[in-house]
Amino acid sequence: MILGEADQWHHRPLYAEVVHRAHEAGLAGASVFRGVEGFGASSVVHTSRLLSLSEDLPVAVVIVDDDARVRAFLPRLAGLVDGCLVTLERVEVLRYGGGGSGGEGGGGDRGGGDGVRAGDRADGGGARGDGGGGAR
Repeated sequence: MILGEADQWHHRPLYAEVVHRAHEAGLAGASVFRGVEGFGASSVVHTSRLLSLSEDLPVAVVIVDDDARVRAFLPRLAGLVDGCLVTLERVEVLRYGGGGSGGEGGGGDRGGGDGVRAGDRADGGGARGDGGGGAR
């Protein structure tokens, strides 16, 4: 999902709230990427090069898990990301650091052997008619 760096939820960055909700839901992973320049529905270019426009840079929140789990999670964001662009993308996981006692990239929070393995398709074979769906 793409949102603005300045977007807030109860005096907290919106991207942080999304990541914490994904973690609480037990999803495989979530990361936040800060853009250096971009524009969206407002057609205003936000850039880190101009001080006057640098306060609302684009931020991408990427959530990774299988299709069914991500789709089941989306209602938990209702009312939270109404003005944001949310996309669902199919990916093929080639490598997932893993298995073990938890920790970063471990998959340990989801129970033994429950994580994504190298070569697994994270989309469950594609749930949408166009072959899309899957991890985001």
